[in-house]
Amino acid sequence: MLLVANRLSPGNRWGVECATGIPILLNLRAAPNPRARIVGAIPPDGACIRNLGCRGGLSFQEFTELSPAERKQREREHPRWCRVEYRGVTGWVAGRYLAEDDCRR
Repeated sequence: MLLVANRLSPGNRWGVECATGIPILLNLRAAPNPRARIVGAIPPDGACIRNLGCRGGLSFQEFTELSPAERKQREREHPRWCRVEYRGVTGWVAGRYLAEDDCRR
């Protein structure tokens, strides 16, 4: 199950959700780009990831007004990247892998 991160709360903490259900490491990158240098990694069970802000992705207007096909195309053209901090390492991750987490475990 893919959970969407709440872009209105940049100070929230986030957990990792693996979109494919396969346990993998989520790479922390130096820049919001899939080819940027890897600066760290978050395990599939990573929790209490501090969200420092996101960019890209769909606006609320695009989400409500575009057709599903248009939304999918827009998300491919402008993917959402979030700057996060996890265990002292700061970097960028693809926003589609983040889900809200209450961090009370």
